[in-house]
Amino acid sequence: MHDLTQRQVEILKNLIEEYIETAEPVGSETLEKKHNLSASPATIRNEMVRLTKLGYIKKPHASAGRIPTSSGLKFYVKQLMREKEPSIVESVALKEKMWNLRDKETHFLKELTKSLADKTKALAISSANEGDIYCSGYANILDIPEFFDIDVTKNLLSVIDEFEYFDNLFSNVIEDEDVHVLLGEELGPRLQGPYGFVFTRYQTPMRMSGEIGVLGPARLNYTHIIPTVRYFGDLIEEAAKGW
Repeated sequence: MHDLTQRQVEILKNLIEEYIETAEPVGSETLEKKHNLSASPATIRNEMVRLTKLGYIKKPHASAGRIPTSSGLKFYVKQLMREKEPSIVESVALKEKMWNLRDKETHFLKELTKSLADKTKALAISSANEGDIYCSGYANILDIPEFFDIDVTKNLLSVIDEFEYFDNLFSNVIEDEDVHVLLGEELGPRLQGPYGFVFTRYQTPMRMSGEIGVLGPARLNYTHIIPTVRYFGDLIEEAAKGW
């Protein structure tokens, strides 16, 4: 990655967080007014031009503002954001809800996937090495601006139930992190578009393994979703001790 100045880092971070919140291209005046940046709109515009040339942000067609690229979002996830862990109250409530199902593997995974979709307001996916895949939260994507485009939604739904497609995605991921974020070309040829996928792997004592994660827009709320996905994966491994 390129070395960025402190000002460029500050602008990029605020631009991405504004975009995650609004789903709209972000302009220099918005950054100057809403985020108290120590720079004029003209200076911010110049820095945005530099960030565009470096490949961190881009200008959508017919828009005065900028949105982050896949590279920009990756840099944000790895270097800039701070994770927001689920609260103890939330964690205890989920564990209590799921614990009575811990001896029923298939039912447990289905219900946990549904809980993940409810928690993240996105599309949740889990898989098992037997070739099963569970999805929940289809209705959630209809509330997300990116999926107001029928072609974007149709494309996603055409892929979502294909275990082999996701199995191929999972197998190509290098095991360097406990939670994986896939964007852009990393999502393969059929999910080229404004999609983002966050998932983690789990492994049970009985050699059952799989993945659980969240699929939605590229501007997923990563500060919240990454630790949430990690927690759900850990919960599977904890519950599986009784399988």
